[in-house]
Order: sequence, then structure tokens, then C-alpha cells
Amino acid sequence: MMSLELSTLICSVLGLGLAIPSYTCIVMGNLDIIRKKGKLSPTDVIFLAKGIVNLLLQCVMSIEGMIYALSLKIFHIRELFVFMSTFIYFLTYYNFWLTFWLSAHYCTTITNLSYGFFIWVKRIVSNFLSHLLFLTALGVFIVSVPGFWAVNEENLIQSSVNSTNVSVISLYKVFSYHVPANTLGAILPFCLSLLCLVLTSSFLLRHVWRVKNNDSGSTRPNLQAHVTALRTIFFLLLIFTFFCVSQVISFLQSYSLSVGFWNLQLLSSSVEAAVIFQASNKLRRIILRRFWTRSWRNTET
Repeated sequence: MMSLELSTLICSVLGLGLAIPSYTCIVMGNLDIIRKKGKLSPTDVIFLAKGIVNLLLQCVMSIEGMIYALSLKIFHIRELFVFMSTFIYFLTYYNFWLTFWLSAHYCTTITNLSYGFFIWVKRIVSNFLSHLLFLTALGVFIVSVPGFWAVNEENLIQSSVNSTNVSVISLYKVFSYHVPANTLGAILPFCLSLLCLVLTSSFLLRHVWRVKNNDSGSTRPNLQAHVTALRTIFFLLLIFTFFCVSQVISFLQSYSLSVGFWNLQLLSSSVEAAVIFQASNKLRRIILRRFWTRSWRNTET
């Protein structure tokens, strides 16, 4: 049977090997769009931000997994462990908020709801998205900073787990840090993204029903782009849900299950890269054109 350390090492190397070329293509593809058109659409801006964030996240998580598998003594250095864990939380929370802003953009673009709040969201996403993403990163950083002390406190508790006097106050501090951080960094964007998914789905279902029951003879519009947007939000929310489940498992103190979910998290960034590729026709065309041109030049030479 494969040991937990060996499985973590394999998942770390495999996740890094899949994520680096995938997200490099996403980042370079969007930079190519900027070079040709001079401006990115809101979805492309979010995809570019997700590419950078997920690439950094995968690198840090893979390094942490390799340290855990190869040298557990280094993994037990408190300062290094606390810094890497806090950085992972920051990137993960920010990625979740990027998912929400992508869902909000799809929702406000597809549904065209006339409520004042949705009009306001559509306006700021369309006109001030770069400022919005910067402010979101700043807010997530403020939320993640208390996690530095939370992880430090948790590490102290785990180091004294064999002693009989584990402080109840220390346990209370850990939960008092983790609960607000996970609420603002994970639960809130998840609920907002789920709301956007429900609103967008209900709008499209009503729209299709009206078109089917329309007696004016008008042709049915092409809904492929809308279906792709819904599929993108749905898959991103599945990855979102997986993270929440893994967090619950980690709090249950089941070591084997925690390591198992951690190994799957090491591969989740590559799954999200695939979701981004299926959502962007421009990225697929750019990457296919580059590979096609390169292979054609190689065959000529």
C-alpha cells in the first residue's frame, strides 16, 4: 500500500507539472490579447488574475507537499509552516472571490435584471474591474492576516498534544480566528456565487420556455455562450465545495482523510485550468494557433 508521504510527493510533482504549463498558457494568452487589442474583456481580466493566483498557489502548495514528504523536520519549523499556510489561505480566499466576480459578471450580463443592485454591480464590474480586484485582494489580505496567529496557535496546540493540559483558551483562539476568516474568505463568496448561478439558471430557463412557446415564429437564439457560462460557474462551485469539505475534514482531526483531501487539493488547480480553457474560446484559439504554427515550422525544418 502506498504511504501517505509518497502519495503526497506524487500529487505535488504531478500538480506542479500540470499547473505550470496550463496557467502559463492562460497568462501568456491573455497578454497576447492585450498586445493585439490593447484591452481585455472583464472575463479575460478575471481569467488572467486566476491564472496568476492559481500558479502561485500551486507552487506554494507543491513546495509544502514536497517538504512534508521529503523532510518532515523542515515542515515542523514553525515560522516556515505558519508563513506558507497563511500565504495559501490568502491565495485560496482571493481565488474564491475571483470566482464570485466572474459569476456576478456572467449573471449581470446574461440576466439583464433591472434591480438597482444588479445595475450597480454590472457598472462597477464593467468599468472598474481592475480597481475592484485590487480592493478585493486588499480586503482578503486583511482577513488572512489573523490566520497567521491562528496557524501559529494551532501549531503550538499540536506540538503539545501529548501533554495533558492543552489550553481551552488556545483552542478558543484558533476557532475565533478560523471561523470569521473562513466565513468572509470562503462561505460568503460561495453563497454569493451560488446565488448568481441560481439567478442565471432561472433566467435562462424562463427565456427558453418563452421562446419555445412563442407563436410569432421567431427563431431560437444561440444560447451556447450562456450555457458555457453556467457550466463554468457550476464547475468552479464544485471545486469550491470540495475545499469546504476538506476544511471540515481537517477540523475532525482525521489524519489519513486530511492528507487524502490535501493530495486532491494539489490537483484541483489543474482542474480549474481546464475549466478556464473550456470557458474561453479566445484562449483556446490562441494556444491552438501557437502549437499549430510551432509544429508546422518543425515539420518544415
